[in-house]
Formats: sequence, C-alpha cells, structure tokens
Amino acid sequence: MMGIKFVVREGALQGRLPAQQLARTCVGECALAAAELGALRAGLAEVPTVRVDDGAVATAFLSERHLLINGRQPVNFAPLSRFWRTADGWVRTHANYPHHRARLLQALGVPEDPAAVEAALAERSALDVEDAVYAAGGLAVALRSPEEWAVHPQAAEVAKRPLVEQGRLDTAPARAFAPVGTSPLLPAAGLRVLDLTRVLAGPVATRTLALLGADVLRLDAPALPELPDQHADTGFGKRSATLDLAADRRTFEELLAAADVVVTGYRPGALDRFGLSPEALAERRPGVVVAQLSAWGGYGPWRERRGFDSLVQAATGIALLEGSPDRPGALPAQALDHGTGYLLAAAVLRALTEQSYEGGSRFVRLALARTAQWLTDGMDDKIAAGDAVSEPYDGPEPWLAETDSALGRLRYALSPVSFESGPADWARPPVPWGTDAARLS
Repeated sequence: MMGIKFVVREGALQGRLPAQQLARTCVGECALAAAELGALRAGLAEVPTVRVDDGAVATAFLSERHLLINGRQPVNFAPLSRFWRTADGWVRTHANYPHHRARLLQALGVPEDPAAVEAALAERSALDVEDAVYAAGGLAVALRSPEEWAVHPQAAEVAKRPLVEQGRLDTAPARAFAPVGTSPLLPAAGLRVLDLTRVLAGPVATRTLALLGADVLRLDAPALPELPDQHADTGFGKRSATLDLAADRRTFEELLAAADVVVTGYRPGALDRFGLSPEALAERRPGVVVAQLSAWGGYGPWRERRGFDSLVQAATGIALLEGSPDRPGALPAQALDHGTGYLLAAAVLRALTEQSYEGGSRFVRLALARTAQWLTDGMDDKIAAGDAVSEPYDGPEPWLAETDSALGRLRYALSPVSFESGPADWARPPVPWGTDAARLS
C-alpha cells in the first residue's frame, strides 16, 4: 500500500503562514503520483512508499536563490519590481521583463528612474495605480488584507473552484504504455512534453517531469525570450527552442502529433487563437493531456490579467500577513509558484495513470490565486497519510549538487521527489543533462 514518509526538519521555510507544510504537501502529492505511474509501468504489485524530506524540499523551493553562474547569483527581481508606497497604502509592481517595464513607465509617465517612479506613485491611490498600469499592459497590484481580498469579485470566483481542476475531453482509447521489460525506469520515461510556460510555476512543473524521465521541449516566442537567469534555473533536463506559432504552424503540428502532454502557462485564452485550447488540441491529438496554469484562473473579472507569485501574494493578503507594521512582506520562498508547479506535475502524472484505465484526452488546470487561498485557509486539504520522522536540520546545503558546464560552475537543487522502495533506479536522484549551452540557449 502506498504511503508517504515525511522527514520533518524544523526551521525550513519558516514564516507566519504554513509555507513549509504547503511545500511538503505539494511535493508529496507529486511523489505519490509519480510512484503510482511508475508502478503501473513497471508492473509492480504495490506502489512504492515515497520519501519527502523537508531539507530537500526547502532547497528545491529556493532553487533560483541557490543557482550560481560563473560565481554570480542570478537577478531574481529587477529594480522596479518591488513594493512602493502610494498616497493611501502600498502597491506591488512587476517589471522584470523589458516590455512590462516599458508599460509600467508609460502608465506612470516617468523615465526609467526608481526615484521618479517612487514620486509618481506617492501621489496616487493604490487602486488607481493598479487599474492604470494594467490598462497599459503592465503589472501592478494594490496591497490588500485577507478581508479585503475575500470580498473581491475575483476571490469569490476563485473560491468556487477546486484546487486542481481536471476533466475528460473525449473518448480516446485507453493509453497503452510501451513495454519496459525488466529494466527499472523513471516513472515518466519516454513521455514527450511540449512546454509552453514562463517564469517559475510552469517551468518548475515541466522541470520536475523532466527529472522524472520525460522528454521535455521548451518552446518560446522568438520576440519574447525567457530571461536567461530564470531559464538556467528551470531548464534542467529539458531541450529548448524558439518557435513563432503565427508563422510556423506546420512545425508545431508536427511536434503536437508526437506529444503526450502539452503544458501552457500564459493568460487563459491567450493561446486559443493558435488552436491551443484543450478542446482544439484534443481534436487534433486524441489522447493528449493538456495542463494549464495561470495566475488568477480562467474566470472572474481578472481572468485576462497577467500575474506572478509576488503579485498574487500582494492581492490575496499574504504580503500583509507576512509583513511588519512598517512594510509588507513575503513568503520565505516563492511558494505559490513552486507549490503550484509540483501540483501541476502531479496532476499530469495522475491524468496519465487514469488514461491507462479509462482512456480519454484529459485537461488539468491550476491557478496561483487558488493555491494562495488554500494556504491562507489553513490547508484543510493537506495530506494525512505517512509517517513523520524528526531529524536535526542544518540548512539546505546538503541537498545541493555542483557540476561544471559550458555556462560555468552551477549549483542547483536536485529534485526533492524520491522513493523509499521500488526499482533501484528510482532511489537515485535524477542527474540533469540540460546543462550544456545548446540545450539552455
């Protein structure tokens, strides 16, 4: 009988909200789904027990902070991505991408100078800034308390949805996995994943699938490449390419024809014009699993708004709860991104297992705002199974590995998904092969 063994290490991801519990739970769900799929494919009579170690989990949830490139720490937030005082409170902006930075400055009518931005924001209300910047295509969110968010129309829509939305799209035949013989394999070995995601949550999900054996191809638009530092962190185990969906549909259709999973991380509906809605993809590729991720969910008045972990924390009251009387704060890690990423990977793995019994193309959907609500509601859906073993915790360093590559000396977090039993290969941490320049370009 499957189960979870928790290695609890006090001091990992400490904050006012249960970020450590969220991280542990999300990784546990992913590990259980991986073990179930792996057992199915290997013909095992029992599903292996999985091991969730708080130290490894904490390192993985802080992976972007551990990465070193030629001895340099990556830039995780640009100078204009931060909290600012307004005339009546605070606003959080996100301007890491050049086009978002340009739209923020356009909305405020100021040059690219933090002092000028600070002065302009100090004269306006937080809600006015939020509306003006979003109208210009930028990103800014007013700081709200949990009570203020609870009565917001978007929060009401988020509350109606399950943490993981999933469903069946058609009556495609049951999935028949290729025979694996007697050799141990990683649970997702041989599965092909098209990765059309950005920033952290989606890339974390596909990075996890890659480290579990999947063949992942990351696709980016030539005109909007991913930020290099973020791509280095989340690109392990993947291949990478640029593709203009508007100009080269033939190439995408060839990739789709061979894909088992398509993962998207853009605003809901943003890719529909390219025929990338779950229904359209299933029509052309029966039996596909379509996984969708967004900040606010594909519903409610904010369904078309862009968003990031830091902005969702500001809107939902998390930043206020984690802050001080003088300034808003943040979770000890970008836990909404990482947690939702592991849940998305878990949902994909579970959908593949269900396909082997019931058939049908599948879709799964998650939203950062829904994960935030789960966290602030006390995580009443937490995993109850498994044994907790307490051990001393000396920080995340023991779970870091180092390697030489064309990019220089890298430090990275290995996948925290591991197994107590099962084929011998499952117990060994997967070794990323995506550290050469060609595959991280």
